[in-house]
Amino acid sequence: MSLLPNPPSESASSSATDNADARLSMLKEWLATLDLVQVDTVRPASADASFRRYFRVDVLPVHQGAHGATLIVMDAPPERENVPAFIKVQGLLADAGVSVPAIVAQDAERGLLLLSDLGNSTYLSEIDHDNASTLYAEALEALVKIQQSSQPGVLPEFDRAFMLREMNLFPEWYIGKHLGATLTEAQSAELQKVFDAILARALAQQQVFMHRDYHSRNLMRLDAGNPGILDFQDAVYGPITYDVASLLRDAYVQWDEELVLDWTIRYWQHAKAVGLPVNKDIDAFYKDFEYMGLQRHLKILGLFCRLNYRDGKAGYLADLPTVMDYVRKTANRYKDLKPLVRLLDTLENKQPQVGYTF
Repeated sequence: MSLLPNPPSESASSSATDNADARLSMLKEWLATLDLVQVDTVRPASADASFRRYFRVDVLPVHQGAHGATLIVMDAPPERENVPAFIKVQGLLADAGVSVPAIVAQDAERGLLLLSDLGNSTYLSEIDHDNASTLYAEALEALVKIQQSSQPGVLPEFDRAFMLREMNLFPEWYIGKHLGATLTEAQSAELQKVFDAILARALAQQQVFMHRDYHSRNLMRLDAGNPGILDFQDAVYGPITYDVASLLRDAYVQWDEELVLDWTIRYWQHAKAVGLPVNKDIDAFYKDFEYMGLQRHLKILGLFCRLNYRDGKAGYLADLPTVMDYVRKTANRYKDLKPLVRLLDTLENKQPQVGYTF
């Protein structure tokens, strides 16, 4: 769930609008049966990059002591969204001792959930240079709790096929659709070598519970128990550096590399101290972190373009330069990733940059 992201495209089909309106009517009818909220106060709270929608609704005065002044209604069409997964992961994270929305009422078969309201204050809207170190320390502390609660066989595995499927969004949607380019056989082979290097580094890492979108739009600043964690239904079991990279190499907010290095080292020291299976060598751990971030960013370049060209959500294109900056800087630092920079230079008609290679 991302609060106040891009508004729906005007090009959305009328049938989709009709379906949404039908679901809104169903949602209100369901709320009326609960006798918890004032149904006539239902209003949009947010939308996100998926088919989920969120509404805020006022709680009846008699129930405000137990639930607060407002609650959030999640509308997740069951043919499009996995509500049982949301419920399952909510339980896992609550058991881990981190702050997630409580499930007040549910109709999972119809894709409806009534949730506690964690407010409007996302990390993205609240974070600045004065509070960033504190907010990230709290987010990394919560992440360690999640990782400490990990166990195999509970969540889907973020395996080689999964990672490759994500990275293939990059040639399909960024290169093919956004740049309008077609790779030669030689270029495709070079790109595959880069993918293989990333996969090898990622698959060598120890696995833990992995949120998959642990970043500034999905973390809420709370008065206590910071942060509130949202949008966790796609959680998997995967490489330990993934969520660290998601948080510190955020597509929506970028920090000086010195700060990111400091925060990464602090996480590594803490994770190692509590017995999490991070790489024992800090240089090797940081390389794990960089390669994992690159896997994610290649996916994001493709995903943001798909959201624009297929789904009519143009706002995500504004974040492409930040993501591409991460991609180029990381790939420029390592010999086996350099072909990616050369490919991008060719496709985007840029002069090669001089940099350090490890």
